[in-house]
Order: sequence, then C-alpha cells, then structure tokens
Amino acid sequence: MNLMDVSLKTEIAGLNLRNPTILASGILGSSAEYLREVARAGAGAVTTKSVGPKPRGGYKNPTVIQVDCGFLNAVGLPNPGIEKFVDEIRRLRDLEIPLIVSVYGSSPEEYAEVSSMAVNAGADAIELNLSCPHVRGAGAEIGRDPCLVSQVVKMVKESVNSPVFAKLTPNVSDIGEIAAAAASAGADAITAINTVRAMAIDIETCRPILANKVGGLSGGAIKPIAVRCIYEIYEVVDIPIIGCGGVRTWRDAVELILAGASAVQIGSAIAIEGLSVFRSIAKGIEYYLQRKGFKSVGDIVGLAHKK
Repeated sequence: MNLMDVSLKTEIAGLNLRNPTILASGILGSSAEYLREVARAGAGAVTTKSVGPKPRGGYKNPTVIQVDCGFLNAVGLPNPGIEKFVDEIRRLRDLEIPLIVSVYGSSPEEYAEVSSMAVNAGADAIELNLSCPHVRGAGAEIGRDPCLVSQVVKMVKESVNSPVFAKLTPNVSDIGEIAAAAASAGADAITAINTVRAMAIDIETCRPILANKVGGLSGGAIKPIAVRCIYEIYEVVDIPIIGCGGVRTWRDAVELILAGASAVQIGSAIAIEGLSVFRSIAKGIEYYLQRKGFKSVGDIVGLAHKK
C-alpha cells in the first residue's frame, strides 16, 4: 500500500478535518493570531480558550507549574467576555480549518447566550466547558450533575444550528452516565477528558504552590485515565468522541482512537514538543495505518472494543 492510499481526513458532526488532530482549549487559543499559527502548523481544527458571558481576570500567580508527571494549573478561566471575544472570532472567518469555540457559564441560559453570540460571529462548532475542575459555579460543578448537563446541552442546541460538543470531566464516579445524558439531550459529540483535580505542596514553605491551592493535572500522567474514560463512553453513546488527555506522540493518539475517539486534542504537549507536534502526530498516524493495512482513521476508531 502506498501513502497515497491512506486518508487522514476526519468528519466530526459535519465538520471536515484534514487530519484528526485538534488544538485543545486553553492552549494558544486566546487570539486570532495564535489560532492561525496553529492552523499553519498543521492542526486539523482549533479550539479557543474558554470564554464566558462577562470578562474574568482569573486567579493570581502562580497559576501553572510543571510537576514530575505533567503540568498543574489553576488559571481560573481568564477571558475578555464574549462581547469582546467575538472580534477575534470574526477575524477567523477565512480560517482554512474548523474553528471550535469553547464556552462556559454558571447556568444553562448563560451557556446558550454565549454560544449563540459565538456562532453568530462565525464559530463552526461550540464546545461546552462542563469540566473545569477549579472554578466555583461553573465547569465541573455543572458537569458532575447529569440533569444539569442535559439542561445545558438542550438549551444550547435550541439556541444554535452549529454542532455542539460536551467536554466532560473525569472527576466523577460514572463518566458514562454523564456522556449518556449529554447525548440524549442532543450533543453532537463528546470531548473527553479535561484535567484531573490535583494539587502540589512546597515542602520548604509547607504551603500549597498554586494560588488557588487546587488545580487540574494535565500531561502524560492522565493519558491512561483518558483512555479508560473514552473506552467507557464509547460503550454507551452513538455520537463521535474527541479524545483529550496526555497526547504527546502518535502512539498516544492511536491509543485514544482505538479506545473510541474519532479525533484527538493536543494541549500540554505543545509546551514540550512545540507546534511541530501536530504534523508529527498526523504523520505517525498515517504510517501506522499504512503499516497495519488500514485505509482511513475511521477504520480503527473503537477497534479495541472488537478484539
């Protein structure tokens, strides 16, 4: 089989991606310039930093630290608010790849309001941040309740005509239950997972290092958790899954795809590998498909369930 016979093209809820790599929310997603740079680096789609109904300053420093198994952050969802951020979205109307806007709120109504404004400005899809582990009244505090998740998804779906993805937290006892609630309410895809609730303590000062004390762990340490969550979600929903968590190499990406992901998001790896990580992972997936005799990414989605 020649490389020409292998296709990396991926379709998620009507969005056409040139390859299955997506920029994760929270990394280089705060401006049109950064998002264009990621697109030029080879990503199949990009996701903005989470934006809410009003400006938010976030937490005091330190907000991000590197630990021996990854990164720990409690940034606090800083953003200029949707009324200002729509300017960045409008500047990306000619972006060559899909633009996914991550949104959050403290109620279903706020999620719907922000989503509607983002789509009207030019967002190709909405990702609902139902999973930030360290902001009160938003994120995981909503995402841990299947009833609230259902209400948010339903109200947003009634407000926009674009695809809606629900990004879920692993900090629950049954992520399948949450995914099923989102799917039943009309979500077009599930993104899994966000960071794992964690903290670090300085043994010299005897104090928590992060200003917020508790943050979210990302990086390679959470990849096995992501694999497990994706595998469980794939068993209970019939909508696409976007895998996220600890993807640094093409092998990591393939593992998430075999568990059930149709595409993978990349975040923390950019700090280590640089923007070349998108092309590197895409090329690795291509060679893997060729070596194993598959013709497309879709051929291996969820394959671990069939073995």
